[in-house]
Amino acid sequence: MKLFLKGIKCYTKCPLERKNYPPGMHGRTRHARLTPYGMQLREKQKVKRIYGVLERQFRLYFERALRLRGPTGENLLRLLEKRLDNVVYRAGLAHSRAHARQLVRHGHVLVDGRKVDIPSYEVSVGQEIQLTEAARQNPTVQQAIEFASSHRPVPAWLSVHREEGRVRVVAEPRREDVDFTVQEHMIVELYSK
Repeated sequence: MKLFLKGIKCYTKCPLERKNYPPGMHGRTRHARLTPYGMQLREKQKVKRIYGVLERQFRLYFERALRLRGPTGENLLRLLEKRLDNVVYRAGLAHSRAHARQLVRHGHVLVDGRKVDIPSYEVSVGQEIQLTEAARQNPTVQQAIEFASSHRPVPAWLSVHREEGRVRVVAEPRREDVDFTVQEHMIVELYSK
C-alpha cells in the first residue's frame, strides 16, 4: 500500500503505481498467505510508519487510548492525529510528516506564541499553531504550502490560514478525519493478546 511518506515526490511517480507485485525475481510467482497475526502486525506497522512513531511510544499511545472512554482504536488514532508534527503536516505547512517533524524539532513552530520543539506535543482545542517568520520565508515551506493549497484538503477539525502560516485547532479529530485506510480493530486485537 502506498503510504505517502515521501511528500511531493511520491505523488508524481511511485514504483507501486508501475508494478502491483513485490520486487525481486519471485515477486510475480510467489503468493504467501498472511496469517491473522501477520495482518494485525501489518496494520500496526503501517500506522506506526505513517505517523513516524517508534514501538515503545506507540505502545504508550495504545495504553493511553485503552484508558480513555470510547472505542480504543478510534482513541488511538485520535491521539496520534493530535501530535504537533501531524497537525503541521495536516495543515499543509510541510511536505510530509517527516518534514513537519523537522520543522518542529528545529524550533520553527510556535504554539500559542511559545516555541515548542517536541514533535509528540499533544495539541488541544483552542490552541493556535504558527510558523516562525524564518520558516515562512523558507522556499521548501513555501513550496509545501503552495502544493497543499491545490492538492490537500483541510481537515474539519482545523482552521487553517496557510499564507500566514497559522493553524487553530477548533475541535477534536474524529475517525472520519483520518485520510488513509486502516483497520484499527486489528491493532486492538494484536495488543489484546
